[in-house]
Amino acid sequence: MILSDNDIKRYMDEGKIKIAPAPVFEDQLGPCSLDLCLGNHFKMFKPSNYAFIDVKNNYNGELMQEVIVGDNMPFIIQPREFVIAVTKEIITLSNDIMGRLDGRSSLGRLGLVVHSTAARFDPGWTGKAVMEFGNLGTRPIILYAGMRICAMTFETLSSPSGMPYLQQKDHKYAGQDGAVGSKVTEEQ
Repeated sequence: MILSDNDIKRYMDEGKIKIAPAPVFEDQLGPCSLDLCLGNHFKMFKPSNYAFIDVKNNYNGELMQEVIVGDNMPFIIQPREFVIAVTKEIITLSNDIMGRLDGRSSLGRLGLVVHSTAARFDPGWTGKAVMEFGNLGTRPIILYAGMRICAMTFETLSSPSGMPYLQQKDHKYAGQDGAVGSKVTEEQ
């Protein structure tokens, strides 16, 4: 069952959902979702001698560069560019709650795809949400650290998870604080 605005507040009061820094409900709380803000950390592909990405060999450090911008400072995403970004907020979910992240319609109408895959945040998750951005438009889009960038909905499980995210042996992205690139090579 998807949580309503009243349930989101109640679950936050009970500590089943933790968001830090605390959201401003008047600006961020919708009827059944909570808007999250864009953080300061980005990763983007840089020019490289590699003609391809080999998912069995880790070239992440060589293929991507980190960009950090100040609060309320601009970040420009060019047409056809792919960027990894992070939310300002740290999200912690109890073992009986899952989250789902979606882009905001207002930004989608500009050509910005927010969080194109892996929108599910498993029970027991903690960390900043990393989003995959793509500019499908024909003009650069200027984003600002701190702006509302995405919406998270929360759902209750039929019972608490027997294997929450932090207890999984392959929880590669738990506790992430910055824009973390792919760790697919750790699956081999």
